[in-house]
Amino acid sequence: MIQEFLGFRRPDGSVGVRNDLLILSTTGLTGPVARRIGKALPEAKVITTPYGSGVVGDDGALRDRMLLGFACHPNVGAVLLLSGKQPEAEEYRDQIAATGRPVELLLLDLNNQDSLRLTDTGIRAGARLLRQLSRESRSPAPISELFLAAECGRSDPSSGLAANPLVGHVADRVVALGGRFVAGETMEWFGAEHFLNRRAASPEIAEAIRNALARRMDHAKSAGIDLIGNNPGPTNIAGGLTTLEEKSLGAIHKSGSSPIVGVLAHGQRPSGPGCWLMDQPFYAPESLSGLSAAGAQIVLFTTGPGNSYCSLLAPTIKISANVETCANLPEQIDFDASGILLGMVSKEEATDRLITHILETASGASTFGEILLEGEEVVTRIGASL
Repeated sequence: MIQEFLGFRRPDGSVGVRNDLLILSTTGLTGPVARRIGKALPEAKVITTPYGSGVVGDDGALRDRMLLGFACHPNVGAVLLLSGKQPEAEEYRDQIAATGRPVELLLLDLNNQDSLRLTDTGIRAGARLLRQLSRESRSPAPISELFLAAECGRSDPSSGLAANPLVGHVADRVVALGGRFVAGETMEWFGAEHFLNRRAASPEIAEAIRNALARRMDHAKSAGIDLIGNNPGPTNIAGGLTTLEEKSLGAIHKSGSSPIVGVLAHGQRPSGPGCWLMDQPFYAPESLSGLSAAGAQIVLFTTGPGNSYCSLLAPTIKISANVETCANLPEQIDFDASGILLGMVSKEEATDRLITHILETASGASTFGEILLEGEEVVTRIGASL
């Protein structure tokens, strides 16, 4: 079996599986400009946020962590940074430049508030950066350089019985070889947290798992939210899942069986190898973005009836063990795991096949989500603006 992939080595020591130009707008004023530049440079990836001024405290810290996480993602080779806030943007630029990535900063204030002039300047600057990136080559990297993340969306019984355990086997294999793996969606630990606690590498980590879940449950209760009908949602229920506990018992299989070495904040980068959990929202646009901001190179996304949403920066491999889904969504499901439920493929064989598929993707093979431009990234808000 293949034991390495071809990636892009970064000056900061990370390895990218893509070599993207990121057009990043950090203020609402420059969002339309970023999107216009992106239309002119379709090879680039565009991330915008409408929130700039007035985001303070923990909310501001989260915003900074996620924006810088996107900009310094291993799959990003260069950054075109746009902003209407000069001091903040210059600080972002300096932190990005410290990783060795080429970065160009364009400011509305230095273009006399002329968004059309800024657009023209941005297209030219972006074209130069893309040309520079096109000259870079891939080189071999071992599996230990992989940082994978797990996500599930629109789960059904096939997810918990086959697709999620398959991802867990991959997680164990990658962690054993020195790689990193992270699973999030805190609300989907409910009813299964005792299994996660047993795997905690220390009592402090077990307590962090309990506290993360308790905070989410208290937040739902204080908002008067009845989780029935919200999680599991109508699609989950239609597929055969009846309670959040039942859904969670299937969902936690994605993290495998390795010791859990820490609990990360939303969008926080892990400090070393091993299996990590991330305390984060469970809704896919937010949870995927947190995994991406943390630096995951590839996301393994399991689904029952199908789910087209993807990360923009991390190629998202869609996996299903639902026989009908694999037959009906051939341009969405990247990896057909239905043979496990049909008894046609063993656990070991399926794990080997999926790892080979991951390494091929890491070396440049496209996912359907990339081909069909399904990806996006969002910045979570946790507080009111000034």
